[in-house]
Amino acid sequence: MELNSSIAAVITGGASGLGEATAWALAKRGVKVALLDMNKDKGEKVAAEIGGVFCEANVTNEESVLAAFEKARKANGQERILVNCAGTGNAIKTASRDKKTGETRRFPTDAFNFIIQINLVGTYRCIAISAQGMLSLDPLPGGERGVIINTASVAAQDGQIGQAAYTASKAGINGVTLVVARDLAQEGIRCNTIMPGLFNTPLLGAAPEAVKAALGAQVPFPQRLGNPPEYASLALEMITNGYFNGECVRLDGAIRMAPR
Repeated sequence: MELNSSIAAVITGGASGLGEATAWALAKRGVKVALLDMNKDKGEKVAAEIGGVFCEANVTNEESVLAAFEKARKANGQERILVNCAGTGNAIKTASRDKKTGETRRFPTDAFNFIIQINLVGTYRCIAISAQGMLSLDPLPGGERGVIINTASVAAQDGQIGQAAYTASKAGINGVTLVVARDLAQEGIRCNTIMPGLFNTPLLGAAPEAVKAALGAQVPFPQRLGNPPEYASLALEMITNGYFNGECVRLDGAIRMAPR
């Protein structure tokens, strides 16, 4: 897909981190960008800086997401690009024992489901809504109507201790990628997923610099955290390379996560 001012994009989680970097990269190529996020202040600021539009949205709420897509399409037209970056995580063991008291506890199902609803169901909700809209578009030269990029994690393959919900959600995103690509192939819509490793995003933003340096040192090469523009670079390659379809790609400096 050639990127220019005739193309519209929707980016979930676009107010910060990987989504913000991708928004900047697309805007610099002339694409009309809509940011879907819950952080109104930051989202409006980024949208103003890139000449885009902010649409407040909670990906766990159908009405909220539909209203956000409607606002985005009213401003920019039907999107040909969807980049799903909205997500979160937690770290709770499936079951554990207090070493001092011997008291046992388990990972509450509600807390597990909370992560699944945001990361997996939220991603799929946006995929389905966006793909339905893309069906209304005339195909570009070569037959392409649109492209969808999802964000999983290396945890989808190397989940660490306490990451049952996070790993399940991200593995689920990997699992639907090829199915969505096959579902939409005859309509000229591609679907790919990026699995980031350790990236310098708001999820790590509160960590001390010494902690970030220690995490980065675990990466074989380069020995540092990934930078959001590096994610955006791969997202743009997946968008512009028309033969990139149905793939889940690690972006991790060759790290393989240890159990803890």
